[in-house]
Order: sequence, then structure tokens, then C-alpha cells
Amino acid sequence: MATYNTSSDAANTMIRAFLTKVGENYLEHSFNTGSGKGKEIWTKIKRETFENKCAFCGESSENLTIEHLVMFNREQCGLHHPGNIVPCCKPCNKRQRHQDTKQYYDWMEQLETKCETIDEFKIRKKKILQHIKDKNYPNLNEDEVNALRAVAMSLYESTSSELEKSLNLFKDIDKTLVRRR
Repeated sequence: MATYNTSSDAANTMIRAFLTKVGENYLEHSFNTGSGKGKEIWTKIKRETFENKCAFCGESSENLTIEHLVMFNREQCGLHHPGNIVPCCKPCNKRQRHQDTKQYYDWMEQLETKCETIDEFKIRKKKILQHIKDKNYPNLNEDEVNALRAVAMSLYESTSSELEKSLNLFKDIDKTLVRRR
């Protein structure tokens, strides 16, 4: 839980809600991983597909979290969809960044940093790619990703600006109320 809430927090939540709804549109049903059918799908991915092991380092754990392969943010626009989530241990769930661009590693680059041998990398990569295919993650073209990004950026900006507008409205109303007291 955030100790200091900002307009960016609300805007990022709006982006995740949008990417969830788009993912559900492709899936054609709700994908709430906390309950119901979505939770069943997530549990099956964790237990059966990845055998309660981190998709990146291969370590067994009962405390695996969801990792979106294509990041679930306004820049990469990964959808909340069964084909875009894998189980991940806490240490692996911290993506590295490129030194020069500060951009996050994509999932394959992240996988490379977690595998000790090229053979491990090839085996885990193959498993993840098969998972993406088996779960029918939409193969979005560049125009579709750019459209998602444009909507996400617009949502981010409009949600962020609402905080300032709401604060100004409150101040105006409060001044009127104070004058009337």
C-alpha cells in the first residue's frame, strides 16, 4: 500500500484497468486472477504449466507472483491475459534496465540474466513461448500496440490532470464556504 498517493498512482491504476479490459476482450471473459475462473486459470498455469517453479530462474516456490511477460504498463502495453502471465519468484520479479536508455529489459532479456547456462535459457524460453501460444495471447502488430499506447497515454494524462482540477475546484468551493461562515 502506498504511503503517499499521487495522481500518477491513480493514472497507472487506470492504465492497468484499461489493459485488463482489452485482455478480457480478446479472451471473451473476465480474467480476475483473485477469484472464480480467472483464479482457476492462474492456478493451473502455476501448478501444471510451470510446476510451481519460477518461469525465469526455475526455482520451486509456494510464493510465486504473477509476472506479465510484456509489461503491464503504458509503454509496453502488455495485456492482462493468461498468455501474458507466468509465475515468478520475488527476486526475478524485478526487471533490470538498460544502462543507456533506462528502458526495462523485455522478458527474453530478463530470462537471459536469470539462466546460468544457454541450455537452461533455451529450455525456459521454449516453455514460455509454448505457454504464450497455448493460451492464445493475441499477436498484436505494431499499429495495434501503438493504438494501445496512444489510448494508454491519453488515459494517463487525463487521469493525472483530474487531481489538479479537483483540488482547484475544492479550493474554490471551500473559499465560498469559508466566506459564508
